[in-house]
Amino acid sequence: MTRAENPMGTKPVFPLLMTMSVPAMVSMLIQSLYNIVDSLFVGRLSQEALTAVSIVFPLQNLVLAVAVGLGVGVNANIARSLGEKRQEDADQAASHGLFLTFFHITGFVVLGILGSSWFVGLFTDSPEILQMGSQYSHIVICLSGASLIHILIEKIFQATGKMLAPMLFQIVGAGVNIILDPILIFGLLGFPSLGVKGAAIATIIGQCCACGLAVLFYRKKNCGVHIKVKDFHWDRQVVRKLYSVGIPSCMVMSMPSLLVGLLNGILAGVSQLAVAVFGIYFKLQTFVYMPVNGLVQGMRPIISYNFGAEHYGRMKKTLHCSLTVTATIMAVGTILFLLGAEWILLMFGGSQEMLDIGISALRIICCGFIFSTVGVIIAGAFEALGEGGRSLAVSLLRQMAIIPPLAFVLVRFTDMGLTGVWITFPIAEVTASAVALVLYRRLWKSKLKNSLPEEEGCAIINTDLKKE
Repeated sequence: MTRAENPMGTKPVFPLLMTMSVPAMVSMLIQSLYNIVDSLFVGRLSQEALTAVSIVFPLQNLVLAVAVGLGVGVNANIARSLGEKRQEDADQAASHGLFLTFFHITGFVVLGILGSSWFVGLFTDSPEILQMGSQYSHIVICLSGASLIHILIEKIFQATGKMLAPMLFQIVGAGVNIILDPILIFGLLGFPSLGVKGAAIATIIGQCCACGLAVLFYRKKNCGVHIKVKDFHWDRQVVRKLYSVGIPSCMVMSMPSLLVGLLNGILAGVSQLAVAVFGIYFKLQTFVYMPVNGLVQGMRPIISYNFGAEHYGRMKKTLHCSLTVTATIMAVGTILFLLGAEWILLMFGGSQEMLDIGISALRIICCGFIFSTVGVIIAGAFEALGEGGRSLAVSLLRQMAIIPPLAFVLVRFTDMGLTGVWITFPIAEVTASAVALVLYRRLWKSKLKNSLPEEEGCAIINTDLKKE
């Protein structure tokens, strides 16, 4: 695939961004829906079963974070190498990604065998919950290898601008899991009733189907990148490049679980009902940020490719389009939360006391949505440029460095009560966006000033470039 033939370097930016983002948005919607369906089926067994599965969620999230983190590193390096017309470097990134994935798989097998029961035991004294949680975690963690391989191949396809195939992988995996869940959990169609163990097996079978389809597509379809197993040799420089983006990305994906745990501890000291309200918010906000995260998935390879190809005007247009679309999504989300807060809480059977707490909570927190536009998009751009550290810095400010400590101080040492917790969200978003803009400006200066004539380098930072 030559530079001229690659649509990431030639197709009009906005249609290209939408073409690459919409399938990713659909994939993330499907992923979210089948997780909800999973919980619904398990919840029909018993509250204890649902608790056992919920306890294991952070371990499952860790598997996903590691897989996606490495995948993002591979994705950015492949797209940038293709833009630079360095096919060998793109192949090296994919090959190293596969071998590192097998290394991660081995680590999760060990974790599943030696650490899953211990982890579940940290959160429960119930023998029944401990048994079900251990059964579930042993299966989904030890046998998570198919998911890691599937996600790696998905990111390779996305790096070359092919977004429909990854969406198909997700649809097949999720569909199989949803179909098998009731059959294996409740023992339908002549199958034995396996309970929580059945839910774990359904999950793994779904992941294996997605992985099998991904491998088949990779072997049959020419995606422009070749994994070389026979002539493979380790290159520490390649590994460093992959992990310089992958590790920060992994940490970013792990933050929401940690944030929820810390804030639940703070909220519980004020009101148990506030914990429930925050839980409702956190489920709902995924439907606002989910399309944005899909947009970032489509944006990253475009920016990586055009940076490598030195199409700096297209990079800037991609960033501007991404900011505009994201701001629109966030504005709609803000309006829905402001006007529909009461209706949303009533959907969850909210009492008058919950409404008193929840309406103000949703209305205050959503004020940060529009400001998060800059932080989210620029963090994704940093990943695309191989600047994982800068992306991590912005994400830390958005989720961990400000919200938990400031919420603790405002609740503990002021009379603000729960309002002190809710206002930390818009404060964090404004701060993170301001820092992101400063880091972005400095990055452009350091990366481009030496590679472009001074006038053009300044134009990229300060003014609009002429159309290429």
